[in-house]
Amino acid sequence: MNAYQPRTDDMQFVLSRVLNAPAQLQALSAFAEVDTALMQQVLDEAGKFVGEVIAPLSRDGDEIGAQYKDGAVTMPPGFKAAYQTFWQSGWPALASSPEDGGQGLPAVLEAMLYEMLSAANHGWTMAPGLLHGAYECIKHHASNELKAQYLEKVATGEWLATMCLTEPHAGSDLGLVATRARPQADGSCALSGTKIFISGGEHDLTDNIVHLVLARLPDAPPGPKGLSLFLVPKFYPDGQRSHAYCDRIEEKMGLHGSPTCVMRFDEATGWIIGEPGKGLGAMFVMMNAARLHVALQGIGLLDAAWQKADAYSQERRQMRAPGRGQSAGEADLIAEHPAMRRILDTQRAWVDAGRVLAYRTALELDMIKHSQDAEQQAAAQRWCALVTPVMKSIFTHQAFHGGSDCLQVLGGHGYVREWGIEQIVRDARVAMIYEGTNEIQAIDLLVRKVLADGGSGMHALLDSLNTTAPAALQRQLRLRELTQQIVQAAPRDAALPYRVADDYLRAVGLVLMDWAWQSIEAALTDDMTDCATRWRAPAAALQHWVLPEFDMRCAIIHAQCQAV
Repeated sequence: MNAYQPRTDDMQFVLSRVLNAPAQLQALSAFAEVDTALMQQVLDEAGKFVGEVIAPLSRDGDEIGAQYKDGAVTMPPGFKAAYQTFWQSGWPALASSPEDGGQGLPAVLEAMLYEMLSAANHGWTMAPGLLHGAYECIKHHASNELKAQYLEKVATGEWLATMCLTEPHAGSDLGLVATRARPQADGSCALSGTKIFISGGEHDLTDNIVHLVLARLPDAPPGPKGLSLFLVPKFYPDGQRSHAYCDRIEEKMGLHGSPTCVMRFDEATGWIIGEPGKGLGAMFVMMNAARLHVALQGIGLLDAAWQKADAYSQERRQMRAPGRGQSAGEADLIAEHPAMRRILDTQRAWVDAGRVLAYRTALELDMIKHSQDAEQQAAAQRWCALVTPVMKSIFTHQAFHGGSDCLQVLGGHGYVREWGIEQIVRDARVAMIYEGTNEIQAIDLLVRKVLADGGSGMHALLDSLNTTAPAALQRQLRLRELTQQIVQAAPRDAALPYRVADDYLRAVGLVLMDWAWQSIEAALTDDMTDCATRWRAPAAALQHWVLPEFDMRCAIIHAQCQAV
């Protein structure tokens, strides 16, 4: 019931009015002809496809799921036909280069597409979710021979791809990877080992699957510096099948429509991508793109949960809402009860702030790739490095916890399958784990990035958040002070940054959300329809129910720094 429907007007408002994306993009020669009308057209068509084709498949994807038998995986009903339409319509190639079969459009449009897809059908969207990262990896690191055979097929989505990192004994610690690659006389390598948690490792959506596999060459040093990256297809150009086998798929809490595979490579022929011992560097091209998309998964899933809760709250009547009189026999809509309004407006505040930050990050990726201004590129690199781990963490966290709050609006009806909101909560949980757990995102932010340069990058980021609001300025000042406290205290206690990393990331996230909402409010005009209910209510919820967390996080960090 109540299938998700993309609301592209809201998305376009953030893109064009809040972020002024058309002007920014047209300043880049690659996008000189990308204007508001073109972006609106792309978004409208994407929304129509997602709402009519992808969203209706979500329930069967969950209840029937991917089916495994004798090494083969059959996807849920409708999934294959939808995917064939998807790639043949050019959607996977939205941001790929025209010379590779792509449309050459901005990365921000691709990001918005995947937000919609994730909200509509998270399980189905897992299949094409790694295409962009695989495309970039092959494009920048593979040999010309491999590019000739695989690049366009991946760029267009005709063939899907996987990212084979994790092993049974090596989760987040990739330095423990033990899969071996034995060089062959013809320049290929024979790969042997087992990988787990491989999304889409086997399926029937496409004619071929391109596996990108981390493995060790003989005599490679231990640890992450000994890892190389290899390409192993399911089928070779001559039609022969590789020795890459799916031994089983996992039984999971959610994402039943996406096969999570145990993959066994048994002397499977593959070819190195990039230089020996630099596999992680090549692979991180995929992971960084994937982390933005995971943040967008969180935003999309929370929006989907909110849509269901909001729709229910506009239909269900219960009791009299406080302050609305006590006429006998009458009941008010749940939407009119303060406790429910708090939940709904708070989640709306998270979704809208998330869009500003995610779309801004995608725009910065376009700047990195296409700007000729070195200073602009450096600022864009800084933004992406610092903001991406924050977004991945806070919005996947909110998708699960805020989605659970949305379920609460439906009461007992939320706990049963009829409305489908319990599926969103189950599906959302994994996003806090994959592509680097949220704890690792926090360590990446504080230890590897903020402390690495003594906090200068974070101070520069805060300098770029133009604001005149006194409360926002005070929070930014407090964050600067805390950053320096940690920088000064860390040499006295090496474990300190790891203890407070989660609190620090949350504090940074709240400052960024505050900036995002100030940007939204600056774009509002009095003639906007339903401005008070659509935008002012979540803006107030941010101030009342979200930003107060900042003081708590600061107090925790300060106490920890004082104790060393």
